[in-house]
Amino acid sequence: MQWEVVIGLETHVQLSTKTKIFSGAEIKIGAEPNRQACPVDLALPGVLPVLNKGAVERAMRFGLAIGAEVAPKSVFARKNYFYPDLPKAYQISQFELPVVVGGSVTFPVTPKKGDPYVKTLHLTRAHLEEDAGKSVHGIRRGLSGIDLNRAGTPLLEIVTEPELRSAQEAVAYARALHALVVWLDISYGDMQNGNFRCDANVSVRPAGETKLGTRCEIKNLNSFKYLEDAINYEMRRQIELIEDGGTVIQATRLYDPEKGETREMRTKEDSMDYRYFPCPDLLPLEISREWLEDVRRAMPELPQALRKRLVEDFGLSDYDAAMVTQNRAMADYYLAVADLVSDKKIAANWVIGEVAATVNAKGIDFEHVPVTPAVLARVIERVLDSTISNKAAKTVFETLWESPVEDVDAVIERLGLKQISDASAIEKIVDEVIAANPKNVEEFKAGKEKALNALVGQVMKQTKGKANPAQVNAILRARLA
Repeated sequence: MQWEVVIGLETHVQLSTKTKIFSGAEIKIGAEPNRQACPVDLALPGVLPVLNKGAVERAMRFGLAIGAEVAPKSVFARKNYFYPDLPKAYQISQFELPVVVGGSVTFPVTPKKGDPYVKTLHLTRAHLEEDAGKSVHGIRRGLSGIDLNRAGTPLLEIVTEPELRSAQEAVAYARALHALVVWLDISYGDMQNGNFRCDANVSVRPAGETKLGTRCEIKNLNSFKYLEDAINYEMRRQIELIEDGGTVIQATRLYDPEKGETREMRTKEDSMDYRYFPCPDLLPLEISREWLEDVRRAMPELPQALRKRLVEDFGLSDYDAAMVTQNRAMADYYLAVADLVSDKKIAANWVIGEVAATVNAKGIDFEHVPVTPAVLARVIERVLDSTISNKAAKTVFETLWESPVEDVDAVIERLGLKQISDASAIEKIVDEVIAANPKNVEEFKAGKEKALNALVGQVMKQTKGKANPAQVNAILRARLA
């Protein structure tokens, strides 16, 4: 039987405010335990929460960016449950009336098999809430500590529709969402410090079936690799369980990266178990049209608007436009290169290909690429004016990466990479190759195109790769016509 996996993601994005969502306590990574927890965070008697305007505006910015409805009125609710690191015994969140409703995210997917494609994923909602503290184990034998520094940190929880159909799609979406929240300056996106973590809801069903299967939720996946591995494992686990005659039980599970498996943490609660009700300490959040427009005017150009401009004005394909706008730093780098070269498509090919591959291999960000846009533009122009070949240009790029202060033309000269474009010199070598390869000549004249490639290869070999391949091809065809 063929199976289909159905995935929905809930992503917790820590917002980049200086202070917490309902108190004036500072947010700082690495502080000593409980040094950044004020009376509101500690739930001391007589204190009241005050909503952080900066957190609201970051949520508004996100809603505008994804084409969602930013609700003119939303309500905070108490989510009631007991946990040691939740001193109030409830979390202030949003339930029936969230601040952001609907919207979508469009992103490129590069599957391991098959052609790349662009997918649009619809979102259900995004709501504001506070984070809990954390339990710290192993400080003393048999004891656990509670650190409330994180309690009250502002989160935007972003919930998708169950429209993802593979772990690769889930990772592609998560990467796009991560890039978007960083692009909008609403989050630092530091996954190691918990700024961006995903819960994956996974179910399986027979291919062609429309009814959803029983889902399991995998909590707190804080890396793209863990997200992909956890979904793939859970998908296999559920399929094997059903095929062996078992039944999937709705549950919350944790992923163990060392064992590469998920394990049950608890049977899944429903919303009724949390006994949501409106928070009596906070008035409804009302967002005026004027406030929304002020936030809109202050926003940077959005990825989807930039993608549209790149397709319409620069002639890029939808896929290439999506690739160069994966994150703001990459987009800024590409725009700076494209502004200096005549062929915007070739500029995109370089940024998506050679530059991105090197960035990934070196494990750095586009902000730290040593080859500046101006220098890369000069390399591309030397290809366009036939000074060097594409292959030689890659050698120049690699050299400049290690020695970025060198001049492009000086590198070309020093490495002897200048292309031979003198027609008379190439014609002489072509004539020699034709005379030395009568069999290939006859095969080409008989209609075998591959024979011409063999002749081009011989010319390139004699010129040590310095001849202009297009020019060689044209001269050979003229000679053999």
